[in-house]
Amino acid sequence: MIGPIQLGRVRTALAAPMNDLERARRAAVAVVLAPAAAQEAALSLLLVRRAEREGDPWSGHMALPGGHAHPADLDLLHTARRETLEEVGVDLSQAELLGRLDDVGPMRSSEIVVRPFVFWTASVPPVTLSAEVAETLWVPLDALASGSLRSTREVEVRGTRLQVPAYVIEERVVWGMTYRLLERFLARVRGC
Repeated sequence: MIGPIQLGRVRTALAAPMNDLERARRAAVAVVLAPAAAQEAALSLLLVRRAEREGDPWSGHMALPGGHAHPADLDLLHTARRETLEEVGVDLSQAELLGRLDDVGPMRSSEIVVRPFVFWTASVPPVTLSAEVAETLWVPLDALASGSLRSTREVEVRGTRLQVPAYVIEERVVWGMTYRLLERFLARVRGC
């Protein structure tokens, strides 16, 4: 491990240009960073657990706040901010935009592309859950980066049982696109 991940390292990592993917359906998520309660200068990251909903392919999954772009959205940055406010009541309009990550798509779908934006809030903001979110969780970024939360879990995808890489946080399983996005983010930050 290269030492604790601090805000300066995240800023440096996000300074390089990103890759854009073109797909018919677009979405955006917010990687929201805030000070970790346990350590000075340490960072924590906001995760949500999606509510259980019939017909929703991401029902009950751990994720980052975000969602589909609406025609009224100015751009995908607007989408990330709007969705975060709608889902968890966190207003990112005054948060520092640190940068964005490469676009990512689900492994089993070519219909949608998700653009991740990384934000910094100087304090942990209060959350207000919408009907789309069952819970929120602030996870120490260093815990994710350390590898201590990495595991393999069996999940069901469209009736098929698969072994997938995951983070396991107090019995919550972060896998799939969210896992891959966080791995890319951490790899980028570690490289600085």
